[in-house]
Amino acid sequence: MATVTPHPETHLDPRRWWALGALVASMLVLGFDMTILNVALPTMAGQLGASTGEQQWMADAYVVVFAALMLPAGLLGDRFGRRRMLMVGLGVFLAGSLVGALAGDVTWVVVARAVMGVGGALVMPLALSVLPSLFPPTERTKAVGIISAASALGMPLGPIIGGWLLDHFWWGSVFLINVPMAAIGIIACLFLLPETRDPASPKVDAVSTALTAAGLGALIYAIIEAPNRGWGDPLVLALIAGSVVLLAALVLRERRSVRPMLDMSLLAHRGFLLNAVAATLVMFVLSGLMFVLPPYLQAVLGNDALGTGVRMLPMMGGLMVAARAAQPVVERFGSRGVVSAGLVVLAFAALLGSRTTVESGYGFTALWLSIAGLGFGFAVVPAMDGALATLPSDRAGSGSGLLMTLRQVGGAIGIALLGSLLAGAFRDRLDVGGLPEGAADTARESVVAAHLVGDRAGAADLVTSANSAYVHGMGLVLLVCGIASLAAALLAGAFLPNTGSSTEPNTKSRDVTGSVPGKPAPKPTPEMTPRMAPAPADGRQ
Repeated sequence: MATVTPHPETHLDPRRWWALGALVASMLVLGFDMTILNVALPTMAGQLGASTGEQQWMADAYVVVFAALMLPAGLLGDRFGRRRMLMVGLGVFLAGSLVGALAGDVTWVVVARAVMGVGGALVMPLALSVLPSLFPPTERTKAVGIISAASALGMPLGPIIGGWLLDHFWWGSVFLINVPMAAIGIIACLFLLPETRDPASPKVDAVSTALTAAGLGALIYAIIEAPNRGWGDPLVLALIAGSVVLLAALVLRERRSVRPMLDMSLLAHRGFLLNAVAATLVMFVLSGLMFVLPPYLQAVLGNDALGTGVRMLPMMGGLMVAARAAQPVVERFGSRGVVSAGLVVLAFAALLGSRTTVESGYGFTALWLSIAGLGFGFAVVPAMDGALATLPSDRAGSGSGLLMTLRQVGGAIGIALLGSLLAGAFRDRLDVGGLPEGAADTARESVVAAHLVGDRAGAADLVTSANSAYVHGMGLVLLVCGIASLAAALLAGAFLPNTGSSTEPNTKSRDVTGSVPGKPAPKPTPEMTPRMAPAPADGRQ
């Protein structure tokens, strides 16, 4: 078992903030790659002759592989070195981006996206797992906030960068832009990031890895396909049933293992479980917001791709403010109160947004987006920090992988469920009277499709109806997001462990080992030991 030692302030790596810059570069490229392809899909479909199903595969190949491989990827970092595997992940992501930029048909684009998903699965959990070894508890909240802000900032940067590239270059440039970003991340990790590992961590179990990848892959793919095919579709039901069987087999195998790959004891730890649930619920709500907003800004308000990305920046502004203020606020009021308050603010933003009408305009949208960013930052930063703080050094990679997998699944469920609600409400409200059956079916697919049909047919009434129907559906989605946020706030307030409050006794007089001046150092307990920042496992002090 790996030894956990105190990490006093005097032994902190002086390069830790530069190292955080390397991690930010890695997370930023993943953030904007998640949204940049959406801008390029119409252009790619026209030039490659891709059908609707093939476009879905081009977008989803990355998400499915990404979510399916994060758990084993975290374990690889624990065993072979987190810096090394982080650099490998960036290298794989770079290679996949090159394949995508040079692809000449749909198949190679799908392959490239899947390869990029492998790289992203290595980068995401390992970038987080390095934080406890670099930063003491007094600085970790700030570091988590910076990482979270970098990841979220990439989402609106995707449409902005993608829109600009498509205005000036060919569609392959949306892949090529990843190459210098990934290269910068590799160089920064090589020179700035210290190596941490646990050679005693469990060996990579090929069977468990296959069960994890297949089970999560089937689940995520079913969730993604359900809004289009319907939840009662035989393929969707078969994928869900298959995922349940595969994941149940994984749990049974891991429970019988002496050194399990998936440490179920992490979920038994109240601090890790509840903070992970809070972060997952935040991602559910945020995914709903990010899903409904771009079509509203583009189709209803008439902005292009670049303008849409720019108009999503108020949410990032709120997130930046919250990420910067999270640490002192948590120190003053405790993590439970801050997470609960952040969820309440997020709920208020969603409920305010649900009052949007066709005539509201962008000013009203910018207002509730800014508030949503504040709520998101104050909720997710302390929750992520609280979950990471409970991880022992020898499970930092696999624990971070589990945390990010839960968040990714929460986001996918949010998109699927809220997307189904939006699509149903839009179809029910859309007036397609007087249109031929084929044109009516096309118009019901989305607000963008309805605008195209209306423009070609010269049917201004259809465009007006489409805008009204979409805003109605968006209001329902935001109402559900608000209710979900309030429910999550109540759960967090009732059950989340409270850490970081300056009102706790002896907080100011304790050092990072938990000792109090004038008294013997307390004997480490399972609850306090994971909170100690580990010394580098390669023996350097």
